[in-house]
Amino acid sequence: MVKLFRGLLWLFLGLYVQLLWAETGVEKGYENVAPVQPVELAGKVEVIEFFWYGCPHCFSFEPVLNEWVKKQSDQINFIRVPAVFSKRWGRHAKAYFTAQALGVSEQLHVDFFNAIQVKKQRLETEDQLVKFFVAHGVNEQDFRNAYHSFLVDAKMRQAQSMGPRYGVTSVPTIIVNGKYRSNASIAGGQSNLLGVMDQLVAVESAP
Repeated sequence: MVKLFRGLLWLFLGLYVQLLWAETGVEKGYENVAPVQPVELAGKVEVIEFFWYGCPHCFSFEPVLNEWVKKQSDQINFIRVPAVFSKRWGRHAKAYFTAQALGVSEQLHVDFFNAIQVKKQRLETEDQLVKFFVAHGVNEQDFRNAYHSFLVDAKMRQAQSMGPRYGVTSVPTIIVNGKYRSNASIAGGQSNLLGVMDQLVAVESAP
């Protein structure tokens, strides 16, 4: 009787886990975002990457992600969001939004990654950031004006609120159409993550 009870218990536990997987999509390499978040642009599948310049995994994922974005450009609206989990992360996020406000984020994004990950530069204080931006052709006063602007402050507040709303606890994390959350850990590796992203974009693109 005890053996039968234990057998039934394990059977029910197994079925329960399978039901949880079916509900969350974990077995498919993603989790559901709850509640579903609104998207910025109708007509395309929104794909958000939460990242941090100090993250080596984000750095190694960057070229792979860029190639994927190029291939999916007709289907997706791709958005980068710097995660803000601490003051240090916040300083890098503010640098990203400052570059965005100056219209140079695409030009400086890879260089900023390289400066931190390859050259091991400390780009955290305002003066350190000034030197980096000036070295890349940005006027010092233009940088400082943007760095202290209302627009950049608003972007920072938005980024700080987005992480918790999307359930982001690590980087890089991908959000598809405000509904699905995945990363290398959930998907079982970086290559699997790209496959999951392909599948989710296909599902959300279907009529």
